[in-house]
Amino acid sequence: MKFDNNIPYKIYLTENEMPKSWYNVRADMKTKPAPLLNPATGKPCTFEDLQPVFCDELVRQELNNDDREIPIPQEIRDFYKMYRPSPLVRAYCLEEKLGTPAKIYYKFEGNNTSGSHKLNSAIAQAYYAKMQGLKGVTTETGAGQWGTALSMACSYFGLDCKVFMVKCSYEQKPFRREVMRTYGAAVTPSPSETTNVGRAILKEHPGTSGSLGCAISEAVEEAVSHPGYRYVLGSVLNQVLLHQSVIGLETKAALDKYGITPDIIIGCAGGGSNLGGLISPFMGEKLRGEKNYQIIAVEPASCPSLTRGVFAYDFCDTGHVCPLAKMYTLGSDFIPSPNHAGGLRYHGMSAILSELYDEGLMEARSVEQTKVFEAAEEFARVEGILPAPESSHAIRAAIDEALKCKETGEKKTIVFGLTGTGYFDMVAYQKFHDGEMSDYVPTDAELQESFKKLPKIAGQK
Repeated sequence: MKFDNNIPYKIYLTENEMPKSWYNVRADMKTKPAPLLNPATGKPCTFEDLQPVFCDELVRQELNNDDREIPIPQEIRDFYKMYRPSPLVRAYCLEEKLGTPAKIYYKFEGNNTSGSHKLNSAIAQAYYAKMQGLKGVTTETGAGQWGTALSMACSYFGLDCKVFMVKCSYEQKPFRREVMRTYGAAVTPSPSETTNVGRAILKEHPGTSGSLGCAISEAVEEAVSHPGYRYVLGSVLNQVLLHQSVIGLETKAALDKYGITPDIIIGCAGGGSNLGGLISPFMGEKLRGEKNYQIIAVEPASCPSLTRGVFAYDFCDTGHVCPLAKMYTLGSDFIPSPNHAGGLRYHGMSAILSELYDEGLMEARSVEQTKVFEAAEEFARVEGILPAPESSHAIRAAIDEALKCKETGEKKTIVFGLTGTGYFDMVAYQKFHDGEMSDYVPTDAELQESFKKLPKIAGQK
């Protein structure tokens, strides 16, 4: 194997080189993401509208379209030091296996107990809840990474944590559930009989495997029904992409340290937290006209919000208790098949990413899960890390791009986000190895039926 003596196998920043502020990409967007709408009035949500649901400071961050930099509180920066900066790794072994002239780098976010990037925002949201004097928070989780991260953050600050876990993941990933319980969280499979909205969803969809949209509805109801609680979300919202910008800021600083300029940046896409965080500083350069990058969002073919959804106002949850967001959506009533990329099973996409995609500033592609697991296995065998199914969508696209370079001889530099590890996803790997994994893709007729149920908003077709 030939190593570049000028480029370390793993590039680390020092503690002093870690970001001291989050980057708010909205400040550089000429067309801002459309505002959240109050479903009762149809008007843009105000601070007062969102305050009963979210922590005060998080509401301010959600509505802040103007400040490019938001200082990271010292307490959060100190917590980050437990597992950050995370390494930017040169995938030398994968390059050799593929026989590609491309250079491949991945930003590895799995080096903490939650096994994913989710802790970057969980600790921030728990911190602001603690500073507000709250008793606890409620949330949803798909694959379990977010619920695990939030349970860790709440344990650190002594907050109560109630997690509604998508039922198919609750059943597929019992060990992820037990990690949450180890950190003190109460975990309920969703939809459940414990909330009004959960009971209504079960009545309409008996035996459903659930979705993130269902779990969000239950978590919001639980929060607003109990004084001293607020709801926190692990993806989609502006505030979450803001916190996750630490990923992209570190990635860019590490690349700049060695004079590396990427050609292609790839991230998996469900609600948008990982992708938005990874690409934010690079997208900022693109928006300001300083540099140009090919940015690729990769989503599951079973839940293809960007590639087959519509750009419209829709509810963020299945129970229709949350604000309306303008996003690429499959419809809030759409319940995807119980595939193994649980963290990507959300019907919509971040308003920020939806706007950037609609303007042609990034591209998207969808992939079937058997092809995703083929890439995951190939990566694991040569790079020594068992990747999460969600992350493996980005791996699939990175391998595909590297093979294109093999055909053309182009020496492109590819960077992708390895959002986390797959050690709690062994049921999925077992299904793949036993040939029991299917590649369900929704039909056009199914999607059209879901689109018919989109809310009627003035000016929206």
